[in-house]
Amino acid sequence: MKNMMNPNHLLNSPVGVVSQSPLTLSSPGRMHGLQVRISAPVTGGNLPVIIFSHGFASSMDAYAPLVNYWASRGFAVIQPTFLDSRTLNSDPKADHHEAVKAYLQDPRKHMMWRYRVADVKSVLDQLDLIESEFVGLRGRLDRDKIAAAGHSFGAQTTASLLGTRVINADGTVDGSLADARIRAGVLLSVGGGGGDALSPFAKEHFPHLNQSYAEMTAAALVVAGDQDHSLLTVRGPVWFTDAFHLGPGADALLSMHGGEHMLGGISGFLVRETTDENQDRVAVVQRLSWAYLVSTLYPGSTAWEEACRWLASNPDLNGSVSIK
Repeated sequence: MKNMMNPNHLLNSPVGVVSQSPLTLSSPGRMHGLQVRISAPVTGGNLPVIIFSHGFASSMDAYAPLVNYWASRGFAVIQPTFLDSRTLNSDPKADHHEAVKAYLQDPRKHMMWRYRVADVKSVLDQLDLIESEFVGLRGRLDRDKIAAAGHSFGAQTTASLLGTRVINADGTVDGSLADARIRAGVLLSVGGGGGDALSPFAKEHFPHLNQSYAEMTAAALVVAGDQDHSLLTVRGPVWFTDAFHLGPGADALLSMHGGEHMLGGISGFLVRETTDENQDRVAVVQRLSWAYLVSTLYPGSTAWEEACRWLASNPDLNGSVSIK
């Protein structure tokens, strides 16, 4: 890693982070400009990149506990704001339930998942612009070390970019939207397989969740809470582990025992959508997700092995790792 600390040592040597937003990118066919937030360490070169996809109705300004952790330990993190964000609605202060109601009335809802994937591809297409517009970032990104991460709806976005494909109403499998520029992913609270696993509500309003993981061959860490009960499935919390069991590339599963959909507060503490606020749980997700990406992008790194040993030696953290 040229001009950058050894990734095995970054965990104990976080550096300062600088963030800049909004930067508006071009994205044809969008009603709103594609706004992104970029966070990067103040020092270092050849920075690996994470494109982070927020959950439903959130925005580029959320998920600071994860983004700041990753950026302070060597990653440049880019966060797009997608069209389902409540910040783009007529009432940006609407709560989550009001945002869901507005979404269900949006004529674009059945295509929203495609807009999200297209937005991430637009970000990847415009890395030169991002480098030139972000103060002090020019020439510091490593385009051979790009990862994607996402939470909830954002995890489904990420999974599509890793190879997951939607099953159409007639039973045919939709075309691949995978992007070879993305070498690894982290799927946080990602929806599982489709078909009979989906609730009637999900089948009606979220047909893109009728998906197949059989084609997801890119490396991925799946993170799931075993108390993540959802209206989208009839299978209970185990549904959120499907990506690990069904995706050929998903080689690791981090299970958070007692964790709910927000995994302790990864989108931010003291926010209404976090029903299981727990700083220790967030710390586990931070460290394990970072270590997985480091070791996947940099073969030979021991970061993942060390993080797994740390978790195993601290059973009070209520997390466990399964490996294929």
